[in-house]
Amino acid sequence: MVLAFDTLGYAKRLRDGGVPEPQAEAHAEAARDYIMVELVTKTDLAAAVDRVDGMIEALRTEMELRFQHLDSRFDGRFDCLRNDVDAKIERLSLQLTIRLGALMVAGLGALAVILRLH
Repeated sequence: MVLAFDTLGYAKRLRDGGVPEPQAEAHAEAARDYIMVELVTKTDLAAAVDRVDGMIEALRTEMELRFQHLDSRFDGRFDCLRNDVDAKIERLSLQLTIRLGALMVAGLGALAVILRLH
């Protein structure tokens, strides 16, 4: 980054304000050497933003590739697991239906015995 800093104009303004010439020139040179090198321009910021955007895009691409790799490694395994779970749920549902039916039969039988006794 190269910034144009008018040390002559700066020193002249200081002299016009009453600062002795040697001090004005020293101040202008110090500003050029120590202050101006620390300034950031819009171009510097735009370049930094572009670099960060590029790094974010590269990271996004890498994450997508890794997730695709994981998906391909586990593809089919989840389907098998889902089928196992569905089968177990179906079996438990059938067992509960049988138990409920048995309870209904027992309840009706108990009701019939109670009605006969009266």
